[in-house]
Amino acid sequence: MSYGQQGGSPSQWDPWKPHSQQPWNDGTDGADGTPDWAALAEASEARNKRRRLLFIGGGALATLAIGAAVAVAVVSANSDGPEAKRGPQLASTADIPSGSGPAPSFEPTSAPPPLDPKDFVSSKDKDKAPLSAEGLFPGTQLTMGDNVYKKGPTADTRDCASAAQGTLPKVLNDHDCTRLMRVSYTKDGVAVTVGVAVFDTESQATRAKKQADKDSIVSALSGGGLKQFCNAAVCRSTTNSYGRYAYFTVAGFTDGKDVTPKSTAAFTTGDDLAEFSFRQIRRRGEAQASAEAAAD
Repeated sequence: MSYGQQGGSPSQWDPWKPHSQQPWNDGTDGADGTPDWAALAEASEARNKRRRLLFIGGGALATLAIGAAVAVAVVSANSDGPEAKRGPQLASTADIPSGSGPAPSFEPTSAPPPLDPKDFVSSKDKDKAPLSAEGLFPGTQLTMGDNVYKKGPTADTRDCASAAQGTLPKVLNDHDCTRLMRVSYTKDGVAVTVGVAVFDTESQATRAKKQADKDSIVSALSGGGLKQFCNAAVCRSTTNSYGRYAYFTVAGFTDGKDVTPKSTAAFTTGDDLAEFSFRQIRRRGEAQASAEAAAD
């Protein structure tokens, strides 16, 4: 007699019907009660296979979810949002600071401004260095470029008008010239006399230069083997000034010939000595400026 049977026929299981029974296959072959091992193995394999499919499916979903999260993270790192600024980044052109910010400030230095050499030769109050014709024109000869000039006589007077000719004496007196130093040089039959007039102020020297004309001539200085020149012949003269000094040149031939526009040697000699006079007056200012700076 088997369990669950009445009237020799198995009852149908009805979940809503009282006392009904669910059909149960206990794994036996139904003939002699011996378990059907093949059937049980197949059922177990089927259940394991379903579990593996579920695990594989779940893993695929997890992989998709992780991949999506990584993709979102990559997109966020390349975006312009706040997340992109959390890690180290290279500054874009717009992020580089411009020069519009406040300029750096520096502490003022205590070094005084450089001294102007011209200030020391522009007035008698500052021009205190010893002054003489030998000091302005030292040595026995003068070299300017390729030209070498032999030095002749020198002269120094407080009566400026006495060493000038034409309209120059009046110009020197009108602006209170205090001293006139002269020196002569020669080269290849050409002689030149340089006259340096000294005034108390730069403005006096400047006015004297402006009022001098073609007839304002410093007297040629001869002696010591140098014959008289530029007494009756036509000579070439120049006028200029620097600081409180006005300087004049007169150049001509030692044989008494007239200077013409083609007399390049006379023009060159006069220009060289005028340039040297300017340099010597400027050097005088530079020397006094250097001494003053060293004393501070």
